[in-house]
Amino acid sequence: MSLPILLTVDDDPSVSRAVARDLRRRYGRDYRVMRAGSGADALDALREIKLRGETVAAILADYRMPRMNGIEFLEQAMDLFPHARRALLTAYADTEAAIQAINVVDVDHYLLKPWDPPEEKLYPVVDALVETWRAVGDRSVEEIKVVGHRWSEPSYRVRDFLARNAVPYRWYSVDEPEGRRLLEAAAAGPDDIPVVITPDGQALSRPSGTDIASAAGLSTDPAGEFYDLIVVGGGPAGLGAAVYGASEGLRTVLVEKKATGGQAGQSSRIENYLGFPDGVSGAQLTDRARRQARKFGAEVLTARGVVALETRGSARVVRFEDGSEIAAHSVVLATGVMYRALDAEGCADLTGRGVYYGSASTEAQACEDEDVYIVGGANSAGQAAVFFSRHARSVTLLVRGKDLAQSMSHYLIEQIRAIDNIDVRLRTSVVAARGEQHLEELTLCEADGGRTETVPAGHVFVFIGAAPHTDWLGDAVTRDAHGFVCTGPDLLVEGRRPPGWTLDRDPYYLESSIPGVFVAGDVRAQSVKRVASAVGEGAMAVTLVHRYLEER
Repeated sequence: MSLPILLTVDDDPSVSRAVARDLRRRYGRDYRVMRAGSGADALDALREIKLRGETVAAILADYRMPRMNGIEFLEQAMDLFPHARRALLTAYADTEAAIQAINVVDVDHYLLKPWDPPEEKLYPVVDALVETWRAVGDRSVEEIKVVGHRWSEPSYRVRDFLARNAVPYRWYSVDEPEGRRLLEAAAAGPDDIPVVITPDGQALSRPSGTDIASAAGLSTDPAGEFYDLIVVGGGPAGLGAAVYGASEGLRTVLVEKKATGGQAGQSSRIENYLGFPDGVSGAQLTDRARRQARKFGAEVLTARGVVALETRGSARVVRFEDGSEIAAHSVVLATGVMYRALDAEGCADLTGRGVYYGSASTEAQACEDEDVYIVGGANSAGQAAVFFSRHARSVTLLVRGKDLAQSMSHYLIEQIRAIDNIDVRLRTSVVAARGEQHLEELTLCEADGGRTETVPAGHVFVFIGAAPHTDWLGDAVTRDAHGFVCTGPDLLVEGRRPPGWTLDRDPYYLESSIPGVFVAGDVRAQSVKRVASAVGEGAMAVTLVHRYLEER
């Protein structure tokens, strides 16, 4: 029998040769690698392959090809080989293209060019493609359907949850005939949205996060009752702790309420993270870290909210919202921070309907040729401005401070200055947001009670402040006046250890006021709010966990 085929499509001859070369180097023994210089040529090749009765395992298509782009090509290729795995090649983190591809052609991955070295950037993606093809064969890949309304805040939350957890889904609007047909088949109406339809045909109306996670095949229930290490929070610090804990032999479980990656996972582009000179999207970095943690044996629980931390003898107990609990010898708190709510008239009512917190990349397509506003002056706001400038007609960055340099990295400031459709308005804040079904206008105010201005707006993305996720801790551990968890030397007052401290030593550097409970990342008082430092603290916390366990 002939070998299954890996097909690459790219109009740039040098890129096409490089892809084929790298694929043959790793997969040439088990697959036949073919390449085409255009979508039309690739379709001709696929027709011949079909007539010869051969199989196609995976197709890698460039997005920005003339005459027929990658999505248009893949849509037609599906008619010939519907079960071939599909990847979209992009020159940068074109999230709009990726989301469109997920909804239109069920793309499995999108891959940034260049991918040097291929061992890190190309092969892991192709490995996933061929593994899925081998497992599924000619059977259809199961998909989740979401029926909702564009301006429904619950519908937005479902889409955002699935996108951030890298779960492919197909979106249907209730305003379209197919969306209405699905609602009718599910015996549901417009008042029941969002409706999530599982691969086995079960319809879930207004589902909870746990319901959605279960429908998507994400793990929500712990496999055991007792562990060496519980990591609470799945941002860079939590993922770092999970990777190092599991790789060093600790029975490790990571618990995340929404989606792994935290705020960093929503970043469209991180360019100052060590080892990624071409930058990396938050989603890519998160996906790699999550796969790495699982490879070493860490459990990852999603959509599980933690409501309490207790000490029972030598055990540290974490209790969930449903009353269930798990225990461990040690805990790492890595719950991170959340963006503060925009204190402006009307914003609360329009959240999810034009007012969004974080980059909300699922809205990129809707921002095409629109005027977008971004509130904030730190790196996250700057990265969002650069990202949305590729889609929107204009992007206005609203900054309360008098200078971007106070809170934004120099490289990002230079990027923003070089982009023509980004306007920076300093000493300006939002005082009101108005609209009927969705956001329609913003009222802006210059600093110190200056003049106000009302501008038309359909999308505003908020990146202000940092409120720690620590209310659930109550008085369990010592926190500062802002809610951040105090650790190590900050717990010593005039040389005295914190109240209730039972060990004959001072708290370790990342240790909280409870022995064996460590803190990493943005949630820690006095921490450096950067991805690299969060990952480092996650790793360092595991080292201190080992030291703590040796004392027992």
